[in-house]
Amino acid sequence: VQLQASGGGLVQAGGSLRLSCATSGRTFSSYAMGWFRQAPGKEREFIATLTRSGRTTYYTDSVKGRFSISRDNAKNTVYLQMNTLKPEDTAVYYCAADQGNGLRTSTHEYEYWGQGTQVTVSS
Repeated sequence: VQLQASGGGLVQAGGSLRLSCATSGRTFSSYAMGWFRQAPGKEREFIATLTRSGRTTYYTDSVKGRFSISRDNAKNTVYLQMNTLKPEDTAVYYCAADQGNGLRTSTHEYEYWGQGTQVTVSS
């Protein structure tokens, strides 16, 4: 499967962005999906994940209550709604997919990766 992330940009602190990750293929609903981010000089970190149905989600503590992951299986797309953005949210954001179900929080659990989209939050 191929993943294409989009929706990044420059936003002021307190603002919002919605990232999208469009996937190819007809089996999107068979993949657990996740979002990660990587800031300069840091390792890629887990942000959010959801199951194939989208009914179960999980977030890292730093984004709970601010970010929301969702999916539209009819559109083969997963979203990351980011509200109340902070300068420390600045990073390249990546979507990832893994065939199967369950929540996945580690980079090594994902088989497929998108190319990343830059999010910059100014103070």
